[in-house]
Amino acid sequence: MCLTTVTLPHGPGRPYGRGVGETWEPGTPGLVTLPSGRTVRGRGLRGRVPPGQLPEFGVYLLGRRPPRVPWERRWVFTADFWVPRDVAGFRSALREAWDRAGAQRVEVACRGGIGRTGTALACLAVMDGVPPDDAVAWVRARYRPRAVETPVQQRFVRGFRA
Repeated sequence: MCLTTVTLPHGPGRPYGRGVGETWEPGTPGLVTLPSGRTVRGRGLRGRVPPGQLPEFGVYLLGRRPPRVPWERRWVFTADFWVPRDVAGFRSALREAWDRAGAQRVEVACRGGIGRTGTALACLAVMDGVPPDDAVAWVRARYRPRAVETPVQQRFVRGFRA
């Protein structure tokens, strides 16, 4: 299966949804603020989890199962330098990330934090109202200049519909 959801209990007082939880502190490395004000952290999984706040939800775009983490996550099978195989599952994972990002700390990550992560961030920007033809430039200006590395990723973003 290409999409896996791992749900961990939130515990008392930790449900998710609007108005509950925290968002990222300003200045968090990799933080992207969408036009709606929602914030999402992009990062690479090669290194350690950055110091500071931990995510409450993550979307991981990898060719193999992501490492265990103490927060809820969705895994979308995505080979390096490519786009997700399961587009409907990818869209569903991003919809959940977008919904949660208004009230929770959400991160999107792949191994290097550039191509697949940039692609997902650009698609989140499309979901948030950025025109698909502008989304790659938009995310490069706000996340990393080389985000969305390959022509196939760029075409995927231009064709992405929320």
